Amino acid sequence: MWPDHAIWWQVYPLGFTAAAPTVAHRLRHLESWLDYAIDLGCNGLLLGPVFASETHGYDTVDHFRIDPRLGDDADFDRLIAQAHARGLRVALDGVFNHVARSFARPDWFRRGGLDTFEGHEQLVALDHSNPEVAQYVGDVVRFWIDRGVDAWRLDVAYAVPPEFWRDALPRDRDTWYFGEMIHGDYAGYVAKSGLDSVTQYELWKAIWSSLNDRNFYELSYALGRHNALLDTFVPQTLVGNHDVTRLATRLEDERHLGHAMAILFTVAGVPSVYSGDEQAFRGLKEDRAGGDDAIRPAFPASPDELAPYGRPTYRLHQELIGVRRRHPWLTRARTTVEHLTNESLALRSSHGEESVLLLLNISGQEQRFPLEDTPPVPAHSWELLTSP
Repeated sequence: MWPDHAIWWQVYPLGFTAAAPTVAHRLRHLESWLDYAIDLGCNGLLLGPVFASETHGYDTVDHFRIDPRLGDDADFDRLIAQAHARGLRVALDGVFNHVARSFARPDWFRRGGLDTFEGHEQLVALDHSNPEVAQYVGDVVRFWIDRGVDAWRLDVAYAVPPEFWRDALPRDRDTWYFGEMIHGDYAGYVAKSGLDSVTQYELWKAIWSSLNDRNFYELSYALGRHNALLDTFVPQTLVGNHDVTRLATRLEDERHLGHAMAILFTVAGVPSVYSGDEQAFRGLKEDRAGGDDAIRPAFPASPDELAPYGRPTYRLHQELIGVRRRHPWLTRARTTVEHLTNESLALRSSHGEESVLLLLNISGQEQRFPLEDTPPVPAHSWELLTSP
């Protein structure tokens, strides 16, 4: 199936395009970046909210209408056509757990509008026990699939009863559905919901945390749990997205950025790259009004206007995505730990007779791994050994 070969480039359109009420047709701004995504090695465009909303896109007022700050139906259709012409699949962000308080159907609000999303007064939870809500969501999803959408990220899936998705989502197309799960029983949720995948936040946290704490035991444990998920589904994997502090800011030692990326692209999963992370963008998420602005910046008119400091990280992404392309079986590979200390780790990802070996050293001195035919790894470095 095509999702086994998907590598997503994620964009938050309202920020990326500097969308504003006085600037029309901002979706067209994305067209000049499609070849950039291809050159990076990605073959999927994962869009944040594009539907009409009050402010940040997650306070939707009309799921059938493109946000006027981004453009109109013609702009969307053009973007889909331009992406598909390049072989890029397109995924939309389906915000169906909650809506804006000004949403046209307050009779669909849970408990008459008293239930809000995580205390945000303007984000009102929908009543997912209401058959009309399920019908509405199904109609929305089918409408945009008919317009060319290939996949859906289902926002805040962890707050939606899993059975809701099984009843609501159309299943007669080759559409890939993955839900946002931050915590909980990932495999159980997939089994009950019928979704194809969910986000692997446990692995996301273990990657940067183990590097900062110099504790590869945490990552080893998380990878064991990650392997177990493959019995049920292939997780959607990430080291950054529109909701979290940028990886280059999160890591306490910038020399370990490559370690995180190498882990992402050599373990099982359907990986995504958040736009800007491939350029080592920095940005701190803060728990305040406007606290997401730093991680959702506007991008220049074209890739040619990017600052040169990000080129090494971009090239490293290209190299690692190239490995993924040459070894597509990595999507479903099991990863075993062949050597483990606090500051050194050897990971072998295998599928059938194929395997790659990743050697990670975050210590301040050269590390020799007690494995046959492996080179010494310099301080704060990594080596990836692949078959021809």
